[in-house]
Amino acid sequence: MAHKSHRQKALQSQLEPAPAISLVTSQPKASSSSAMAMDLDSDEDELLITSTPGAAASASAGPSSRSANIGSALAGPETAASSSGFAPLSTAAQSTVLKNEFRRVPIPPHRMSPLKREWVNIYTPMVEMLGLQVRMNVKRRCVEMKSSGHTVDSGAVQKGADFVKAYALGFEVNDALALLRLDDLYLDSFEIKDVKTLHGDHLSRAIGRIAGEGGKVKFSIENASRTRIVLAETNIHILGSVQNIKIARDAIVSLILGSPPGKVYAHLKTVGARMKQRF
Repeated sequence: MAHKSHRQKALQSQLEPAPAISLVTSQPKASSSSAMAMDLDSDEDELLITSTPGAAASASAGPSSRSANIGSALAGPETAASSSGFAPLSTAAQSTVLKNEFRRVPIPPHRMSPLKREWVNIYTPMVEMLGLQVRMNVKRRCVEMKSSGHTVDSGAVQKGADFVKAYALGFEVNDALALLRLDDLYLDSFEIKDVKTLHGDHLSRAIGRIAGEGGKVKFSIENASRTRIVLAETNIHILGSVQNIKIARDAIVSLILGSPPGKVYAHLKTVGARMKQRF
């Protein structure tokens, strides 16, 4: 009878719902850095045992399923994009996608007539080399340019704007055309009063020292520094690379401050010799 009652107690205990059991290992308190260094794939980690069927299934799956989940979580966005059915956009395709850009360059009144006279030579390289849409807005006295489907370079609109601006400042078309062909050319503009405040005859003499007799001094500075210079009243515009612009600007500043042209020539010869040795 004792044996029978023991069997009944065992059956009754099996029919009763099992309480939720959680096994948590007691771990000493550690710093956050040691917690981050724990290995997620270690087989010695304790599993949380619950009475729910989902937890039991995850516990029975073992470390292999956990490592698979971790691998899918650490997968990059390209994997997620491919799983959604869309292939990731390549780098070449991203570079060809250009947004529409529009630029308007104002033209001074005294440069409108030369612009109309040289209009064919101005818009032809912008259309053929850069693939831009260009038009002259006579009412607003400006040149408008816009990117099109034939535009490949992302900086085409900026190059076209610099080209038109250089012509508006007084440079020749052939000189300004170098801005479209080369990438390391820039425009630099400053006034004589930025260097020294001059008035009346003193200002006229400073302009005469920069230009020289028949433009001789200006041409000498251009040839020595490999730049192009436009002297428009008290405004001075220089076209060239960064290093060459600095050489030309230093020579012009010396002339404004009163240095004789002979001394400036000697300095330009020294600088020109250094540039030949460097290149």
